[in-house]
Amino acid sequence: MTHTTYTEVWDLESFFEGGSQSQSFQNYLEQIDILMEEFASLANDMQITENEEHTINSIGQVLRSSEEVFKKLMQASAFVSCLKAENTVDPLVERLQMQVMQQSSTFSTVLLTFQNKLALIGNDEWKQYVSSKTLTPVAFVLDEWRQMAQEKLSIQEEDLIQSLSMDGFHSWGELYHTTVSMIAIPYEDENGQTTLSVGQANNIMGQSNAALREKVFNQMEQAWEEKSPIFAKALNHIAGYRLMANKKRGWNSPLKEPLLNNRMKEETLHSMWAAVEKYKEPVTRYLERKAKLLGVNKLSWFDLDAPIGKVDTKKDFTAGAKFIIEQFGTFSPLMKTFAVQAFEGRWIEAENRPNKRPGGFHTYFADSGQSRIFMTYSGTPSNVSTLAHELGHGFHSFVMKDIPFFNRKYAMNVAETASTFAELIVADASVRQAETKMEKVILLDDKISRTVTMFMNIHARYLFETAFYEERKKGTVTRERLNELMTSAQKQAYGHSLEHYHPYFWASKLHFYNTHTPFYQFPYTFGYLFSLGIYKQAQEVGPSYEKKYVNLLKDTGSMTVESLAMKHLNEDLTKPDFWENAASLCIKDIEEFMQLTTSL
Repeated sequence: MTHTTYTEVWDLESFFEGGSQSQSFQNYLEQIDILMEEFASLANDMQITENEEHTINSIGQVLRSSEEVFKKLMQASAFVSCLKAENTVDPLVERLQMQVMQQSSTFSTVLLTFQNKLALIGNDEWKQYVSSKTLTPVAFVLDEWRQMAQEKLSIQEEDLIQSLSMDGFHSWGELYHTTVSMIAIPYEDENGQTTLSVGQANNIMGQSNAALREKVFNQMEQAWEEKSPIFAKALNHIAGYRLMANKKRGWNSPLKEPLLNNRMKEETLHSMWAAVEKYKEPVTRYLERKAKLLGVNKLSWFDLDAPIGKVDTKKDFTAGAKFIIEQFGTFSPLMKTFAVQAFEGRWIEAENRPNKRPGGFHTYFADSGQSRIFMTYSGTPSNVSTLAHELGHGFHSFVMKDIPFFNRKYAMNVAETASTFAELIVADASVRQAETKMEKVILLDDKISRTVTMFMNIHARYLFETAFYEERKKGTVTRERLNELMTSAQKQAYGHSLEHYHPYFWASKLHFYNTHTPFYQFPYTFGYLFSLGIYKQAQEVGPSYEKKYVNLLKDTGSMTVESLAMKHLNEDLTKPDFWENAASLCIKDIEEFMQLTTSL
């Protein structure tokens, strides 16, 4: 490594100079418009003829044109999302976002025109076409496009849905994000009274001062309550729009779209949740033990991320970066190479400052072949894990850069596989290298907290959203009822093991307001358990597993999850065995934690 320190502020200027006022970005958007017209012309003029070679060449030509537009749209969307995340009060970003959203809507409509033409081709002829040299490399994606076109409405109707979604659907999500960015949580530090953004306030939940955690949590809850009329309206309209669009398409279940998007069967989803339910009892025992260690009868929501003990486990950004690089290298030289490139290339925004959006994410600049990672870093073990997690997403994109472009678009559930795998490497190393018993307990607690999130928090979100969508079919759901549904879901998911819950969680969690990804919940638990199964194999095989792992990641964009698991793991995901074996791995950490803390 050539650097002794790494900067916490990312580089966006190498893409487009000038931030939200960038003239080069405006030129880029104009270039997209020109390419879009060419793509639309090719898609609209494409004819399916009896001349097989001509038809295959025409399809190939449209594909190449769509790829060129799609890459640039991904680049533009990534740039705007980064600008918005790093400074939520920048007034110019909103306009840029609307420009990109409008272009994306146009692209979706043109692509649907193309897909509908593919759907009109007879099955026998289609099999001949996709077996050709031109189309075979992307045959899975093309088959998927044909199926989706057959599942949807006519071009005119889908075009109308897309057009109206700008102001009738996506804008509700944007209203939510804008409102959250304006929330300021009162806070008093050594310098006197100040305010925190939501992201900064969330970080307080990881501090040892119980009174401070409870105070800030209650202040956040008050903020959510004050804004809840807006958030309830936004959530109801997002769900209502989605339900109406699905009804027109003949989709009776709100799970129809997310299952299609995640390329998985409903049986797989149910088998996964059944395994989670089966292994919850040890997790509730862990929560009971943690409550005793913190000196309370039962944990409350604001205690879940509280640290145990006072051993200093914090790492500054450079120390955290070097630890991640080192541990990635123990498994995969390629992962280490990628991580070094990310840190040295300033691909990461981690500075702890006001006006940043809460949470973390990875985004990919497809036209430049680079990733960018966003988070707020304060040095905790959880922060290090989050950083490793997002780097795992980046590594996933990194290994796919040389395969056909449309085979790189993997679903969210398998997207969480590489990120969780990276997180496991770092978390396990932290526990192994603990210098004292107390430090090991603290690090195990941080690691187990992710099991709690995947088994309980995510499950609560899924239970809430399932119940909410059923009630929304009958009409608007009041904010009071939303609180009831959320509290009920949390009690069920956490096995009634908490003292105080988080009724306004539906208002605080931005995932519920994502208008591009319905049921933005269960893929996290899928990815967590799926990666555990892979991680177990990797531990058994050793460093030589890197090649098999990379090959699995490369296939994530070109097959269903069931086929992926069968090909690379020889496992049937529709059956409970794989999920139960993966879930049982989480319990080993809990057993060690319980043993170490018996005398504490």
